[in-house]
Amino acid sequence: MRYDVVIIGGGLAGLTCGIRLSEQGKHCAIVSSGQSALHFSSGSLDLLSFLPDGEPVHQPLEALSALASQAPEHPYSLMGEAAVRRWVPEAEALLARCGATMTGSHQHNHLRLTPLGKYRPCWLSPPEIVTREQGKPLAWRAPLIVGIEGFLDFQSSIVADALQAQGIAAKSADLRLPALDRLRGNPSEFRAINIARVLDLPENASALLAELTRLSADHDAVILPACLGLDTPDAVAMLQSALGKPVSLLPTLPPSLPGVRLHQAMVRRFRQLGGMVMPGDKVERAVLGETEKALYTRNHVDIPLRAQQVVLASGSFFNNGLVAEFDRVVEPVFGLDVHYAALRSDWSREQVLAPQPYRLFGVETDEKLRPRIKGVTVPGVYAIGAVLAGFDPLAQGCGAGVSLLSALSVADTLLQGEVA
Repeated sequence: MRYDVVIIGGGLAGLTCGIRLSEQGKHCAIVSSGQSALHFSSGSLDLLSFLPDGEPVHQPLEALSALASQAPEHPYSLMGEAAVRRWVPEAEALLARCGATMTGSHQHNHLRLTPLGKYRPCWLSPPEIVTREQGKPLAWRAPLIVGIEGFLDFQSSIVADALQAQGIAAKSADLRLPALDRLRGNPSEFRAINIARVLDLPENASALLAELTRLSADHDAVILPACLGLDTPDAVAMLQSALGKPVSLLPTLPPSLPGVRLHQAMVRRFRQLGGMVMPGDKVERAVLGETEKALYTRNHVDIPLRAQQVVLASGSFFNNGLVAEFDRVVEPVFGLDVHYAALRSDWSREQVLAPQPYRLFGVETDEKLRPRIKGVTVPGVYAIGAVLAGFDPLAQGCGAGVSLLSALSVADTLLQGEVA
């Protein structure tokens, strides 16, 4: 099986790279060994929320020079400020072509409400998610935070209490619908995605509307857990119109419906462009020829995937793109050079919520995101996304941005014909 490019990893980075290449006529395959990290995300995307020294960032592009000074090894710093500025609007346009409607701007971060009632800065958010601009209050003074009876992945009282502490007269209440009784009886099935499949059914619309009308009579807005609109993207807008007041969603514990929807939209776009997705497969070994790479996967056994170029988008420790052994960290597919602290005691800090050094570990590359093996650049192989070294996606709030922009940068390199 021959392709122009094989991409290892089907998350945000891998799909972005595959979509961009396919839009330009490249024949691409994506090998995805497990569930995309998008399924565990809020659906909002961050670009740069904090500098490494902890300083908040309100205008991400204006903070790039400070980032380069503090973290020259950060992927943004390696790619260069000009490249980052170029690829940010391109990323927004690509998401729009996937049908992923987003609000927000790369000119300045906005704040999204988290399931704990706190605010986190980000770049782009689905329009139904609760957000506000920096320096401005929440648009509503007395919202109702609606939970679902027996649903443990979203605690409406926590959100309401946090908003009350901010001077907002929020209240919480539980939604009780007989249509959910079957799911409620099985805790392993009582998850956001399965609830959405029930609530999205037309026959349940009137009961949902009646219950929300009763509960929200004295409130100026309704905030629901993101358990609505999996297969019907206009479900929130329809409910809002019928209810006669704003309706917004908050992401739940994983699996997260907004993240799943974004993943589905990107997979759909990639396949429409002729791309091949191989879910549930895993690259187990590779033969790196000068002009052609042969990838042997678990499902295809002795029938290799052949390509001129390979893009590694396998993720970090969470996706097994990096593997921690007792005294070292390895990249398991190619054995690429990995940056990590020499002493294991330096991999983590005792304070759980402190920035953890291991998050900075990853594959070392040059400015073109070409990795090395024993210090020698590997021709025709590139690394993108969470597998890269030099950034902390949580503490710096830049995980989605690194995935999108590194993917577009490598796609451009491949389209320009640079393979060495």
